[in-house]
Amino acid sequence: MIKITCLVDNAVEPGSLFWGEHGLAFLIESKDGRLLFDTGASGTVLLHNMQSAGIDPQSVSALAISHAHYDHTGGLPAILELRPGLPLYANADLLRERFARRNGRIESRGLPHTPAELQPRADLRLSTEPQEILTGVWTTGEIAQRPQPEGRSPYHVVRQGEVWAPDPYQDDMALVLENPAGLVLVCGCCHAGLLNTLAHVRRAFGQDPVAVVGGTHLVSADADHLHRLMKELGRLGAPALYLNHCTGLAAYLALALAFGEQVRPCPAGAVLEF
Repeated sequence: MIKITCLVDNAVEPGSLFWGEHGLAFLIESKDGRLLFDTGASGTVLLHNMQSAGIDPQSVSALAISHAHYDHTGGLPAILELRPGLPLYANADLLRERFARRNGRIESRGLPHTPAELQPRADLRLSTEPQEILTGVWTTGEIAQRPQPEGRSPYHVVRQGEVWAPDPYQDDMALVLENPAGLVLVCGCCHAGLLNTLAHVRRAFGQDPVAVVGGTHLVSADADHLHRLMKELGRLGAPALYLNHCTGLAAYLALALAFGEQVRPCPAGAVLEF
């Protein structure tokens, strides 16, 4: 059995002691240990919610980071202060600087640590290839083929020589959990695009997920994008969708109307077992 607890999300489970913030973090538990997937936007919320869930940070055996944006990495300093040297799994492009351009201003939106600061604090395990973190718990590796729409924001930019260029989101990855009932896909923001990520999982792992959990960055998806997505999900037999963070209300409602009870929210405090 694999247990997934949503530790940080924009929304909070009704009646929960958890705090909410614009960010995402999951705790994934298996017989081999505990994996923290993303860290939310702040150590304050992450550590409060871990305490509310009765989770000792010392019990975390590994970290995985979906991509470098601050709302997924802001809690890194707090967890690494308590667990220095923790194995950290991510894409090889994680350490690139990320920015947002709004109202003519450029602001940092990437990691809270510089590469020089992060390297002595964590055991970096960066790769473009899938990596097994715990038995049956894998990173997707780099989602390189992206013929379908990506989860983009017009504000996200990176340095490219002397100019600013759209963020390629090369570092974006997800997790794949092997389970007797089928694969479970856990996404951070899915900037690579959910359709592209699903196709990548099929190529890399030989089967389609029976469930998708997390942020899917459909907040900016147009009607054509959603139509293509729903057609593909229907072809897959309508996997269970536990959606949060950057999915967007319009996309959530469209999917819920199409697939009914297969679509459910996954706020902070939600617990899933597979």
